[in-house]
Amino acid sequence: MNTASEKYRLGILEGLLSIIGNISLFGLKIWAGLVSGSVALMADAWHSLSDTISSVLLILGLKYALKPADKEHPFGYGRAETIVSLVIGILLILIAFHFLVESIDKLKNTESADFGLVAIIVTISSILVKEIFARYAFYVARKTGSESVRADGWHHRSDALSSVVILAGIFFKNRAWWIDGLMGVIIAIIIFYSAIIILKNTINNLLGRKPDDEIISEIKKIAGNIYKGNLRLHHFHIHNYGFHSEMTFHIVLPGNIKLSEATYITEELFKEIKIKLDILATIHIDTKSKY
Repeated sequence: MNTASEKYRLGILEGLLSIIGNISLFGLKIWAGLVSGSVALMADAWHSLSDTISSVLLILGLKYALKPADKEHPFGYGRAETIVSLVIGILLILIAFHFLVESIDKLKNTESADFGLVAIIVTISSILVKEIFARYAFYVARKTGSESVRADGWHHRSDALSSVVILAGIFFKNRAWWIDGLMGVIIAIIIFYSAIIILKNTINNLLGRKPDDEIISEIKKIAGNIYKGNLRLHHFHIHNYGFHSEMTFHIVLPGNIKLSEATYITEELFKEIKIKLDILATIHIDTKSKY
């Protein structure tokens, strides 16, 4: 994936498909929840609607992230996408808390649900659709490196898992009046878990994380092909800005190397890293006499 526009196109497509699918599922689940009186199905319905909201935020974030750099934002607006992931995580926590409280109240009041064929059909449909959306979102995230698309994928996956819990509960409805309330609690926990994963990844990006070992290994391989001497690379730092990443690192060259040769090595390194890894590199030269 070489261009920001291609990443944007894939991210927008994922967001639009999610919006269409989630609005449809929301309507079906609300209908099934009202018919059966199930708090778990109602919770699952609003979980699907929250997916729609997160997909809208995803599209807005991707569009804003594509804005070019300016005087006030020299690194561009790519981290708008990270902010969207943060909002999605917080949204999930609020939804989970709401349905945890509602499910506990239902258990306290000994309320049960009357599941029927409609609930079964809607729940199975939800599992299939949401798992397809989750897999597609994770595929797009791998292709683009987009954290907000990955967050959207976890949102889909948590919705699919919550529907699996509901389906399991439906088949035990005649054995325990409390199954609906318990399913509501389990779904709330699943949503909490999804939110924690999203927030953990997002906060790590905001704080900064070390480059993957695979990336460092590839850069050392590129450097070895450019300079046949004993070239040592160290102090790697990577900065994620949504649609592009920037890296800084040091290379150690002989103290008597010509300036023209040192310049050639760093320029070639910069070009090859950009072509093969789509990373903008800032390279600092140290000399062996110093280290």
